[in-house]
Amino acid sequence: MAVSKFTPVYKETHSLSSQFSSLTETSVFNSRICFSHPLPRPHNAARVFCSVSQNELQAPVAAQQNDTPKIKHECFGVFCVTYDLVAEEETKSWKKLINVAVSGAAGMISNHLLFKLASGEVFGPDQPIALKLLGSERSFEALEGVAMELEDSLYPLLREVSIGIDPYDVFKGVEWALLIGAKPRGPGMERAALLDVNGQIFAEQGKALNAVASRNVKVLVVGNPCNTNALICMKNAPNIPPKNFHALTRLDENRAKCQLALKAGVFYDKVSNVTIWGNHSTTQVPDFLNAKIGGVPAKEVIQDNHWLENEFTQKVQTRGGALIKKWGRSSAASTAVSIVDAIRSLVTPTPKGDWFSTGVYTTGNPYGIAEDIVFSMPCRSEGDGDYELVEDVIFDDYLRARIKKSEDELLAEKKCVAHLTGEGNAYCDLPGDTMLPGEM
Repeated sequence: MAVSKFTPVYKETHSLSSQFSSLTETSVFNSRICFSHPLPRPHNAARVFCSVSQNELQAPVAAQQNDTPKIKHECFGVFCVTYDLVAEEETKSWKKLINVAVSGAAGMISNHLLFKLASGEVFGPDQPIALKLLGSERSFEALEGVAMELEDSLYPLLREVSIGIDPYDVFKGVEWALLIGAKPRGPGMERAALLDVNGQIFAEQGKALNAVASRNVKVLVVGNPCNTNALICMKNAPNIPPKNFHALTRLDENRAKCQLALKAGVFYDKVSNVTIWGNHSTTQVPDFLNAKIGGVPAKEVIQDNHWLENEFTQKVQTRGGALIKKWGRSSAASTAVSIVDAIRSLVTPTPKGDWFSTGVYTTGNPYGIAEDIVFSMPCRSEGDGDYELVEDVIFDDYLRARIKKSEDELLAEKKCVAHLTGEGNAYCDLPGDTMLPGEM
């Protein structure tokens, strides 16, 4: 068997060697993987390299007739793989390719998430996808390994994988940006310091999205503190609708559903209308007042108000810490699952009467929550990537008091990052250290 090395090159013909793929001489496809190299490069050299230019893909030798090379201008299959298909044989049920960027792509959360994206589990079994993976110089070789694993998995919907360390390269034309990468909180680090360090990352990524992404890109911020990071990213991307920015609170919602199901002695699919209000911190408010179990208000099924107000709320808020204590690591797999759930809630219609939680921009909200912050609230979607806030919710004094506490925290965080949102000098006076254990 003849083995060919994958050799990406500069346009100036400077070459870099990599062994991403091996193909037999009679193989019916050519692979294409692009990446941005972190090493010093010639002035004005192209940032992205490809083994095969998309405009120069040739049909395999076995498929050529009369020894005349056949130029292919479209890609079908794994990593822009080119099959020798005639027009009437092309799969007509597949949709237009979507471009999805993932930051922190060499991390543990992404290690679970990327394969779900590539398999069709997220956007559907007929949706081709291109993955744009953002990492750092330190993680670049790990990104190459991620690309190799994706290649070896032979996902038919995965048409292209590109890797890089410059968000202005990686975010070009993306329709979805999943911003997972963030610095963890080190020993002795104050939350204000973490807000500043990670805020700078998300300010830069917001500027890059504003410059090169699709004008209707949907942005899901996972890196913590995710609510305020989402606000920073949004403020640095004025050409993208504020409504398109989300902070991930779906894992908190999933945890709340789990606890209610366990207490009621039912399977989790009987639990609906669960809202996480507020910040992704220990001030978050898992809402049992509006929750339903088997279509019945949760408070009528679980007639234990002390458990609901104390144990239930505390278990949801501290679940991540409990998991770390047991396993010695943060919840990467369940976080990846919750990212899948969050996206699917936007690309599939919300079941009638139900809703889902996501951290979104509060301006214009119907609940009286302070404007100009990112706050987790109940939403519904028609499945078009957009959402509407739910208006048919009820409040009592307990719920409003808890919501106010989370609102105050987010307003304080906003002051801490004013220098990153273009709103003046930062002033940090946080009401307390409410960071979730997983952020450390």
